[in-house]
Amino acid sequence: MRKQIFETLRLEKIVGGGQAIGTLDDGRKAFVWGGLPKELVTIRVTKKKSHFVEGIVTEIIEKSPERITPKDENSYLSTSPWQIMPMSSEQSHKALLIEEAFLLHNITLPEKIKVFSDGVEFNYRNKVEFSWFGDKTDDDEKETLDLAFFKRGGKGKVVVDGTSLAHPSINKLAIEIRDLLRTKPIVARQLKTLLIRSDQQGNAVWQLYVKDKIENLISEDEAKLLSAKGGEIIYSDPKSPASRITERLNKFDDTTLSDTILGVAFNYACEGFFQVNIPVYEKALSDMKAWIDCNEKMPTLDLYSGVGTIGLTIGGDDVTLVEINEHAVAEMQRNITKLNRPNAKAILAPSEKSLEYITGKQIVIVDPPRAGLHADVTNRLLETEPPRIIYLSCNPVTQARDVSLLQEKYEIVHHQGYNFFPRTPHIEHLVVLDRKRNLHSCGRICNIRH
Repeated sequence: MRKQIFETLRLEKIVGGGQAIGTLDDGRKAFVWGGLPKELVTIRVTKKKSHFVEGIVTEIIEKSPERITPKDENSYLSTSPWQIMPMSSEQSHKALLIEEAFLLHNITLPEKIKVFSDGVEFNYRNKVEFSWFGDKTDDDEKETLDLAFFKRGGKGKVVVDGTSLAHPSINKLAIEIRDLLRTKPIVARQLKTLLIRSDQQGNAVWQLYVKDKIENLISEDEAKLLSAKGGEIIYSDPKSPASRITERLNKFDDTTLSDTILGVAFNYACEGFFQVNIPVYEKALSDMKAWIDCNEKMPTLDLYSGVGTIGLTIGGDDVTLVEINEHAVAEMQRNITKLNRPNAKAILAPSEKSLEYITGKQIVIVDPPRAGLHADVTNRLLETEPPRIIYLSCNPVTQARDVSLLQEKYEIVHHQGYNFFPRTPHIEHLVVLDRKRNLHSCGRICNIRH
């Protein structure tokens, strides 16, 4: 077994990614989970490099006055490492991280950074994926079976009964399925994950991903006793990462959920793409919509569109939606049909392979993954010069990088942060960019001039 290394240091501030940073005696930087600025702590080193280390706090020698007791004391590091600070501190840190991301690219944002929160800290997640853990002692005849999350910063798992972030219906159903499986001749290593989603009304659906094809693991009668709308047992190739569908083994009732976003009803599958925190998402969409409504007759292009929740709610009648995931596009097409949107077009393709749809004659909405815009997309935007770009990002660092390039021809006319994932370091940030020659003293309500 590798010898564990411990270091003692003073933490300085929180950096992008959510860790606190400090400096070791030898000058190396330490990126630390479980600590707050100004705390003197001892850490267990989880990663050691020539210029930096990563670690987990094991002892707090001098405690920050901001520190609070996490709601999930045993598992918060796995799911929501910012449970150790008040919500007010979280909001301040997120605003500062947005500012620092843009200053890194020499961009001073035109307004004071605000991060919207609806005040809900817990029970907001409508999707949770659990792992499994089994243990056996010499005295046990049968291995235990527990729900679990992976430990942050190393191997191993932490046993849980749920998470405070989830809708209560998710935790309730997870325990029911765990207890049912405990009666079966099955061990944790035969299982992969348990995925549970709920709608805003608390209706839940589940998918149990297994590594072994076990016939009739759960019967129809047993499934009906669960507090679920429906569920599935799915074989997932053990060599594949996470919850990948290899073969659907058993299905019980309906596994489709429905939610309304800004008055528009969407259907989505348990494994499908959908927002985790709908109330805050609706606020972001409302803000984005204000920048489209003043030019409602202009076509809209929605890149990285998922199941179409942005384009189909705020994109107007003439909207083109581009998405790389075939399952998301299938759901998007079903939603287009259900909503009777004949002028909405769903395109199955990577955004960087769909450059012909960026014509410069539409408002462009982008909501890319954490890596940000593909360079080909950025270049095409600069080439065609759409009058307005609405950029929602889950990573202000890559967003700032992209905006710094787009500033050759665009100017920021609005920005706003959103706390989609309270008690975690994740940040969403909206930037609205107008082509420089379109800027007008009347601000956002002015029409875009063609």
